[in-house]
Amino acid sequence: MNQRTMIAAAATSLMSLALLSSPAFAQNAAKEKCFGIAKAGQNDCANIAGTHSCAGQSKVDNDKGEWKYVPAGTCKQMGGVSQEQAKMDMKKS
Repeated sequence: MNQRTMIAAAATSLMSLALLSSPAFAQNAAKEKCFGIAKAGQNDCANIAGTHSCAGQSKVDNDKGEWKYVPAGTCKQMGGVSQEQAKMDMKKS
């Protein structure tokens, strides 16, 4: 193997590692919306009621209509509920 080939292979390896360890790649890991766990001002996007459409606009802690992204499979452990359950809870109240 000549020197030019070795340098190209090393550069390719380094770029691959950089891409895999970047925050953008980590954000693509399996996540789910978890309702009822967001603290005031720490929700990820619009709420179920439609009273706002942006992140960081929740007014109270643990509002059942507000959500955050969490690693898949951890929502229930955090005391949260799925979107379907949150919608049903909102209809009941």
